[in-house]
Amino acid sequence: MVASADTGPMPYATRDEELAPPRHLVLVYARAHAFVPLTRTILSRLGYALLDPEDWRESPYWAEREPELLVVDESRLAEVEAIGPQAKVPILMLTGRRGASGGGSRLLGAVHKPAGLHELYRLLEEALEDTPRAAPRVGVDFPAQLKRDGREWPGELLSLSESGCLVRSSEPLPLGSAFELSFELPDGGRIDTRAASTYQLLPDTGLVFEATPAAGRQAIAQFVEHSLLLA
Repeated sequence: MVASADTGPMPYATRDEELAPPRHLVLVYARAHAFVPLTRTILSRLGYALLDPEDWRESPYWAEREPELLVVDESRLAEVEAIGPQAKVPILMLTGRRGASGGGSRLLGAVHKPAGLHELYRLLEEALEDTPRAAPRVGVDFPAQLKRDGREWPGELLSLSESGCLVRSSEPLPLGSAFELSFELPDGGRIDTRAASTYQLLPDTGLVFEATPAAGRQAIAQFVEHSLLLA
């Protein structure tokens, strides 16, 4: 298990699990421009089918399932509140700079428009998963270098997200220890960060990034998004 300061324990998932068919049905009451381009496509590959109501009822796969969550543009809130069968389904609101208003006890959270992948993913995880993750991840096979107490040794990254990674090390990584970690992203340059070992998936160890520069976090996030689109 990997711990996050914001979300608590998060399980590691293999690449096959990460890209499994969608597990959750989320209805969307918002126009396309309320989302950053490709956000809904990537979320579907991470397990969340974000469907317009008309597509839901016409889908041979989803038509018999009830939505677990509604993503609603604030301008359409009154419309959603008037729909009887969905009167108790929780809501995530897409809102402007003033933040969320209305929605009552059904409102779980809000995202500023246009809604991006990472913001929506975090809220969907919190709303629908027993053990939510802070950020999407993908399987990788990258050489890495680890350093601690003046010593340096090689390792291999097996999965990667904006907030952490799974690493196979040529030396033990005691739980609770901090390391300097370096690796190269394809077309993304070198990433140098500080990471803490927080869980084991033998023979591998999960690391949480603690001091990744903003440019490095952005490069990792872009790499993950691109990898998910190509999968």
